[in-house]
Amino acid sequence: MQKKLSLVAATVVLLGLSACSLLPEKVDETKGWSATKLYSEATEELEGGHYERAIQLFEKLESSYPFGTYAQQAQMEIAYAYYKSQDQAQALAAVERFIKLHPNHANVDYMYYLRGLINFNDQIGFLNFIYEQDPTERDPKATREAFSAFKQLVDKFPNSKYTPDGIDRMKYLINAMASYEVHVARYYYRRGAYLASVNRAMGAVNDYRDSPSIEEALFIMIRGYDKLGMSELRDDTMRVFKQNYPKSAFLDEGVKAERHWWKLWN
Repeated sequence: MQKKLSLVAATVVLLGLSACSLLPEKVDETKGWSATKLYSEATEELEGGHYERAIQLFEKLESSYPFGTYAQQAQMEIAYAYYKSQDQAQALAAVERFIKLHPNHANVDYMYYLRGLINFNDQIGFLNFIYEQDPTERDPKATREAFSAFKQLVDKFPNSKYTPDGIDRMKYLINAMASYEVHVARYYYRRGAYLASVNRAMGAVNDYRDSPSIEEALFIMIRGYDKLGMSELRDDTMRVFKQNYPKSAFLDEGVKAERHWWKLWN
């Protein structure tokens, strides 16, 4: 019996080897390609939106010619290709790798900019659903990371051609973060958590002074202090509010504002 089992096993192995020998070998079409050709073909694939293929070719270029000028460019293009294919994790990993390996590269400012764009696009998705989710269940981490990335770009490369756009995006992100804080403050107010509401609104006022959302943040504080019976703080905040927003729509709401002011943003 044992001899028969051994014979069967040997036969299976031989058949397997025979089958493998019958299969055609996988041909590497890029074998022998020059760095120039690899880069040209990869770039063509990238421009055509074939990101997976482009990444494969750029990786082949980097591995085949690791010490040439094309290798560093390939690393940058890989990060961009992952970004275009919406693979955030791989894109960020590629960006961080490049910055670590080439901190003094002539175009490293672009990689800082790209890092901001990767996170910026992620937080845009977050904002698109701002009113479709419980605000306490969302984490604006990508917004903060995008802001941090653009800030590093602006601080390290003030004369970079990407810096003006980075500054504009930082302004947008400040408003986005302030809007998030105010949205959460409004959420707490509507549920009767007045102290939490005031604290969240106060945080927005302190951290994002130039944001348009500060108007509503101050109004939330006024209403919250009123609910908490803190009349002195309520009146002080009201004076600040009227001084800065004398024509505010919140003031026009009058008594009705107590019940309906948040509906303006729903």
